[in-house]
Amino acid sequence: MKPLHVILSVIGGAVAGAAVGLLLAPEKGENTRRKILKLLKEKGVCLKKDKMEELVDEIEDQIEKHI
Repeated sequence: MKPLHVILSVIGGAVAGAAVGLLLAPEKGENTRRKILKLLKEKGVCLKKDKMEELVDEIEDQIEKHI
């Protein structure tokens, strides 16, 4: 594996882990989505609201499969 791929994999895993952690936190969905958007923006990733909803739905589906 190239070093760049490893770095991107680690960053992607960190973002996904943070998103899952926020989704499992006992807060309202609106607050959780706002925190995820803020975290992604801090990392330089900008998502439109509909893309954010798709991301949240995908993460929820993955969590349900593993529970």
